[in-house]
Amino acid sequence: MTENNGQGSSGHIEKSSTGLDYNVAGLLTYSLGVITGILFLVLEKDSRYVRYHALQSIFLWLVIIVINMFIQIIPLIGFLFSLLFAPVAFVIWIVCMYKAYKGQWFKVPVIGKIAEQQLGDFKN
Repeated sequence: MTENNGQGSSGHIEKSSTGLDYNVAGLLTYSLGVITGILFLVLEKDSRYVRYHALQSIFLWLVIIVINMFIQIIPLIGFLFSLLFAPVAFVIWIVCMYKAYKGQWFKVPVIGKIAEQQLGDFKN
C-alpha cells in the first residue's frame, strides 16, 4: 500500500483516539503481540491505520504461535527448526514495528490481506 506521513492539513501529526501519535500507536500494536493487538483494536475508535496494524499484529502473532507449536512437536529436528524459526519471527516482528512507526501500511504476505479484509468488516 502507500506510505502515509500522518500529517493533517494543518501540518501536525495525526493523533489516534488513544491520544498517541498514529505511528507510535501503530508500533505499539506489535510490542506485546496478541495482547497489545487486542488492546489497541478495542481502544482505537478513529484511526484505520492503528486498527489495521492491531489486526495484523493479532493475526501475525497467532500464526507465529501456531507454527512454533507445530515445530515443537516434531521429534528430533523440531528443535533445530525452532532455532531457525525464532530469528525469522524476530526479524518479521522488528520489520513490522519499524514500518508501522514510519507510517507505512506494510502488509505481511497473506496475513496483511486478511487484516485488511477484516478491517473492511469493522464499521466505526
